[in-house]
Amino acid sequence: MSERQSTGPSRRGAQKPTRRSSGGGRAWLRHHRAMMSDSALRLVRRPISTLLTMLAIAIALILPAGLWLALDSARLVDAELDESATLTVYFDADVDESRAMSLAAEVGEQSGVAGTRLVTAAEGLAEFQQTLGVEDALSQLDTNPLPASVVVTPDDTDPAAVQSLSQRLQTLDGVDEVRLDLAWLDRLQQLAAVGQRVALALALLFGLGVLLVVGNTVRLAVESRRQEIEVVTLIGATHAFVRRPFLYSGAWYGLGGGVLALVMLVVGGNWLASPVAALAESYGAQFALPSLGTTHSAFLLLFSTLLGWLGAWLAVGRHLADIKPR
Repeated sequence: MSERQSTGPSRRGAQKPTRRSSGGGRAWLRHHRAMMSDSALRLVRRPISTLLTMLAIAIALILPAGLWLALDSARLVDAELDESATLTVYFDADVDESRAMSLAAEVGEQSGVAGTRLVTAAEGLAEFQQTLGVEDALSQLDTNPLPASVVVTPDDTDPAAVQSLSQRLQTLDGVDEVRLDLAWLDRLQQLAAVGQRVALALALLFGLGVLLVVGNTVRLAVESRRQEIEVVTLIGATHAFVRRPFLYSGAWYGLGGGVLALVMLVVGGNWLASPVAALAESYGAQFALPSLGTTHSAFLLLFSTLLGWLGAWLAVGRHLADIKPR
């Protein structure tokens, strides 16, 4: 009997904190849901000011996002140019076709070589005639002045790696000259590096602009509800409780700005798609403007929402310290 009496109260005592903890958690969730919906309703009641704030955020986001898309376009072009980054290895004039085939195989076995294409002396002359349209003039020659060659595709298109491969191929027996043009490749990589740094700098600057826009908007909201904040503070509300609705407002501002930025990017891309395709077609190429896609669109929305939340948190935290209950 004594054991039963001792175990009964201990079980009831263990259950009471559990009920209190679960009840507190449900209240916390209910308050979050209430503040989320209340902050959204407050923004809806002021549609003009809300839209202007979201539009300012969208403009701040669309510039670095548009530059990122431009760099993505450059990367697509860079990938195509990397495929055309080749070296031409010219053999000695006295190398016959069988020797040229063995030399081409030897070149293909070198480290750093992704592929080779042998161009015999006869094939080189035929390509030269077709390119320049001088079939009749060259047909009068007694001998073929062009040597056999092999077109080499390197594994690594980095200018330093290509230069090193060129120097190694130059030392092979039977190789007369190795020709490559690294200037355009080096300039393209330098431009890509500059573009990436400019995109990062713009993202940081305009991200700071989003923080300032949201922070100033939330600061005005805090001032307009100053008396309400003083009252709830007097009855024991914590700073986290007071801060919560403003944080949701900042998150809504950021999310709305991100949505507007995505819409503007899609509209702008569709507007530019036709002239860009026509320009590429005039150069005999096919090119389409890239889009953000699902993953990057979700990242942009998450980034804008976090920026709005952070801007609100900084603004509210700064102004709550100045509000003293009277």
